[in-house]
Amino acid sequence: MTETDPNPDLLLSSLEASPSKLSTTQIQYAQSIPDSRHGASARRTADERDNGPEGKKLQFWIDRKVTLAFFPLCLLTLMVALEAASLSIALPVVTEELGGSAIEAFWSGTSFVLCSACCQLIFTSLSSAFGRQLLIVIAVIFFLVGTIVSGVATNFTQMLVGRSIQGTGGGGIIALSEVSVTDMVPFRLRGAYWGVLGSMWSVGSVIGPIMGGGFSTNSDWRWIFYINIPFAALSIPLIVIYLKIKTKKTTRREKLKNFDTVGLVLFVCSTASFLVALSWGGVMYAWHSWRVLVPLIIGTIGIIGVMGYETHIPKDPILQVSGIDNHSLLINYIGTCILYYLPLYGEAVHGLKPLPAGVAALPLAFAIAPSACASGIIAVVSGRYRILIWIGWAVATLGFGVLCYFNRTTKGAIWISLIAIPGLGLGALVTSIAYAIQACSETRHLATATALFSFFRAFGQSLGVAIGGVIFQNRMEANLQKYPALAPMAKKISHNAVALVGKMQTVPASQNKDDLRQAYTDSLRAVWIFCCVCTAVGGILSLFTKEYSIDQTHDTDQGLEE
Repeated sequence: MTETDPNPDLLLSSLEASPSKLSTTQIQYAQSIPDSRHGASARRTADERDNGPEGKKLQFWIDRKVTLAFFPLCLLTLMVALEAASLSIALPVVTEELGGSAIEAFWSGTSFVLCSACCQLIFTSLSSAFGRQLLIVIAVIFFLVGTIVSGVATNFTQMLVGRSIQGTGGGGIIALSEVSVTDMVPFRLRGAYWGVLGSMWSVGSVIGPIMGGGFSTNSDWRWIFYINIPFAALSIPLIVIYLKIKTKKTTRREKLKNFDTVGLVLFVCSTASFLVALSWGGVMYAWHSWRVLVPLIIGTIGIIGVMGYETHIPKDPILQVSGIDNHSLLINYIGTCILYYLPLYGEAVHGLKPLPAGVAALPLAFAIAPSACASGIIAVVSGRYRILIWIGWAVATLGFGVLCYFNRTTKGAIWISLIAIPGLGLGALVTSIAYAIQACSETRHLATATALFSFFRAFGQSLGVAIGGVIFQNRMEANLQKYPALAPMAKKISHNAVALVGKMQTVPASQNKDDLRQAYTDSLRAVWIFCCVCTAVGGILSLFTKEYSIDQTHDTDQGLEE
């Protein structure tokens, strides 16, 4: 038995605990583990762990306090995921009622994503100084205010203001939920909790469009926003009562003095510029337009510059560049653009209406959710995460490869079932890559590393949708050139391919309609190939991932209060 194998004698030590500790919600974790309180210098690879000297014997208790503190975080994650995904399918109805333009409709979704991505590090940095509980409550209040503003909006200006406020709060909720798990739970056990949070997000991402379609078709689209109020109203008191995470004992002057304001401003401005360019490209303006190129170049230079600044200048940087050394992190989330393009396949190729198309995508979420939970539990039991990364990449690559063979004649039962395969792979990567990111980070940088993981998830999804959109649009124009009747309109159709899908439902059957569906099929196949290449490259790069011991002391100054 190696020093990190479970010790039966220690596991039996629960008999010595007081009766109040022996609840059914309690998980005991006791092992001989290395002391990693001093960060990277004490961190060991798996091989070194198995052959090293015996470490300190520690005992971790995760009882009902953690469960009660974790429950509102799950509710909030589900709430944000539902809101992020539900409005898109109802946009035609919302735009018509509020008298909005196509550009305003576009920004109703983009404003949420941009504010969410850019504000995650802000909330995390402030929470390290002023406390997790306070900042989570502030994030929920932001989200709730944005929900109310959007729900009662009478024009698109009010809608965009509300969505921006919502996105700001949503970014804080997502980042701080994952950071709070890091505070409350020992490293080895975190995988199970990350898996649950990942499940909440994946389920919300797929159910959101179904909910949005249901409200906009059968009720009032404003319920897309009002449905969030019970989530927030229930979560705030639970957070105040149970999420009592300690705050660092420093004066306000010390907190403000150590805060990396310059780095924060540079990072937010640079990423906002980059993401705005990605959002505009091929949608509002052509990719070669100066309106896209200028913010794209400024954002790229800014991101490179802020990394250099954060590496050498600030004493306590908000951006720990050492926490970005997992090669495959960004590529992983580029591949998640399947969540965006899969409903388009159902609508454009198989003629499904928006609501049935959303329902057809459910197997993807129902594969990601259990896979994320299972991989987290396996990592907890085995103490290994690198093999899960390899398996995740392999299964995801296989799944996207299968998607490449989808065509117009693929039966519904077949393609709806097979989309679960990439979901299984992506789900396994949710928790295993989180382990890889935190394992290579020093203890004092764990909060920032966790926030960066959350940021790159949003950043990668935006990048994946943008790149996928360019590929789809370019291939659509080229494929339409094959059909003489459609060739003269190829450029116009390709630029409005998504909006055209809804109108195709009312067009009578004809050869032109069949040709158009075939063009959609071939163009989406190029997107599946792109995803397949991304996951394959991610798998190759993951071969160089080091595996560190996840049996580390739970050393934090912001854990749950006793």
